[in-house]
Formats: sequence, structure tokens, C-alpha cells
Amino acid sequence: MARLAQTAGLTDVQQEILKTVRDFVDKEIIPVATGLEHRDEYPQQIVDGLKELGLFGLMIPEEYGGLGESLLTYALCVEEIARGWMSVSGIINTHFIVAYMLKQHGTQEQKDHFLPRMAAGDIRGAFSMSEPALGSDVSAITSKAVRDGDEYVLNGQKMWLTNGGTSSLVAVLVRSDEGLTPEEAAAKPHKSMTTFLVEKEPGFGEVRPGLTIPGKIDKMGYKGVDTTELIMDGLRIPADRVLGGVTGRGFYQMMDGVEVGRVNVAARGCGVAQRAFELGVQYAQQRHTFGKPIAQHQAIQFKLAEMATKVEAAHAMMVNAARKKDSGERNDLEAGMAKYLASEYCKEVVEDAFRIHGGYGFSKEYEIERLYREAPMLLIGEGTAEIQKMIIGRRLLEEYRFQG
Repeated sequence: MARLAQTAGLTDVQQEILKTVRDFVDKEIIPVATGLEHRDEYPQQIVDGLKELGLFGLMIPEEYGGLGESLLTYALCVEEIARGWMSVSGIINTHFIVAYMLKQHGTQEQKDHFLPRMAAGDIRGAFSMSEPALGSDVSAITSKAVRDGDEYVLNGQKMWLTNGGTSSLVAVLVRSDEGLTPEEAAAKPHKSMTTFLVEKEPGFGEVRPGLTIPGKIDKMGYKGVDTTELIMDGLRIPADRVLGGVTGRGFYQMMDGVEVGRVNVAARGCGVAQRAFELGVQYAQQRHTFGKPIAQHQAIQFKLAEMATKVEAAHAMMVNAARKKDSGERNDLEAGMAKYLASEYCKEVVEDAFRIHGGYGFSKEYEIERLYREAPMLLIGEGTAEIQKMIIGRRLLEEYRFQG
């Protein structure tokens, strides 16, 4: 076997796309990723290259100028990109969640207005659910929109926006409570939420009246890509920028997008784990102890065997989740399982590769040091392991309901 994590049943077009992305990763990302990451520098040249390849339009329908490819194709491309540098995969992930939400839930006018420019990479997307006082408890959102004639006035603070500074379109989830009594809004918080499509200028500071993007959040890893807060203070948004044109559907629109995001995070975990295995198996054949390469020691061979098996298992579950979503079926169970397994296995494979490197793994001169700081983000992004287990457990009880 020449390479781990091969995918059966791909078309010639899919194989050609993946080969193009893999070559781009090997030539344009891996050689520069560690240097850019250490400087926390936005990879503008890499992003320009992805734009030239058409990857910002990968899943956008051909009628809007995209390539019209499947979630599976996208996930496999993300896997390749994350293998080079996980931050780059984050730059396109939020973009595609917003594009997917527009494609699935937007009005025709919204699709016509945004999707062609998103496909070209001229508009970059970000999405925002989390707030400073909440993480996975989306029902506790306090940011609010109040109707004022043909506009809504938005107030509140959002947190953890990937691409918060570089994006020009943000899908923001807030409470609207429109048409609900206070009692109904309290009893059914998910039905009082609305997604707004907020256009803004890229950059930091006040990027449009009433909207401020403070500077980047300084992170342990996942550098290069900008992660920010978003502050709305009297932000006025036209009513025709409610996603889908109807209030109260935001939570369900966002959850649909997050299922795509969970497949993406699973794919990222697969890609990072693949790269960690490659680094570990390569180093094990170069490093000598007791008169022979450490790869010839049984303890290291056992470790490599466990790492490779985890890479294969995570890849298979990620592919299954993507194919289920592509089929039009509900895939929250499969996406939750794939995200949970791939992120946990990624952490373990990266740590094993780190251990194989010994003391050198602690040096910033070695790539594994960067991967060791990046892997923990996947344990949290798009829902923690505990959230995935809740989703999985509830779905299993639905499927295996005891008939007593």
C-alpha cells in the first residue's frame, strides 16, 4: 500500500481534483506552513492560489459559477489541505458553511446576489453562533434583533469567528422573538432565532456602522487564520437580509450548516493525523538508537501500526458521513461519530508521532511541534466530544427505541 486513507469509488473528475489539490499542498503549503504559523501570518499567497484553482466555488452549483461538486469531494480536498496546514482548511470551511446555508435556505435573490461572487472567491464567508458567556448552549444566545420598519437593529457580542477579519459576509445567529409571546420565546428558544446575512468590509475596527471586529485572538495553535470577536451596537440590517426571508428559522439553518462543518472538522482531523503519521514513520527510519533505526524496534512498530489503523478508521467514517449527507439523508449521527472519532484519533496519532520524535519533537524546528499545538482545536471546534456523544446517544435511542 503506497498511501493511507485511499477512497474507493471516486470518479475521474474527483481523482483529478484531488491530485491537483495534493500537488498544490506539497509544493505551495507544506514548505512554507511552519514559517507562516510561527509568525502568525495570514497565508495570502496560498489563499490566492486556492482562489485560482477554483476551490472557493467547489460546492457551489455550476449555475452560480461554481464547480458543483459533492460534500465528499470537498471533504477529501479539506483532508489534503489540512495535511499541509490545518489553518488553511479553516479559511475555506466557514466560507463553505455560509455558501451551503445560502444554497439550501436562501431566497432566490440572496443566492443570485452572493453565490456567484462567493464561487469566485471575491466574497469570503464567516458564520457566528457562539458568544462570550456560552459555547455549545446555543439556546442561551442573548444577542438580539428588533424590527424597525424595513430594517432590523442588532445588538450583542459574538465570539470565536474564524475569518472574522478577512471575511466580507457573516451569517450571524441572534434572537428575534418576532411573533412570539415572552412565554413562548422562553419555552421554545430555538424558534425565536434568526440568521442574518451581514455584509461588511474586510479588516479590523469598525467595519460598517454599528459593527466592530476587534483584533485577532491570540491562540495556542491554529494560527495564520484570524479568529475574532464581533460586536454589534445598533447594527442596522435590511429585512431582505434575513436568511430565507423568514424569521425564526435560524437555529435549524445553522444546525444544517454545522453538519457540513462537522464533516469538515473530521476531514481536518484525518489530514492532520495523516501528516503526523508521515512525519513519524519518516523520522523512525532516519533516527538510530542501539545500532539500528528506531523503526526496527518492536515498540516503535507497534506505535506505527496503531497510528496507521487510526488514520484508516477515521478516514472511513468521515467518507461515510459525507456520502450520507450527499445522498440527502439525515446524517447527524454519522457526522457526530466521524467528528468525535477523527478528532480524538488525530490527537492520539499526533502525540504518538511527537513521542517518536523524542526531544526533537519539542523543538520548533520540527513540524510535529506545530501539529501538536494544532490538534487540540479539533477537540473543540464544531462541538466538543461531549456534545457529539449527546448527539450520538440521542440518535441511537431514536433508532433503537425499546418497544415494551
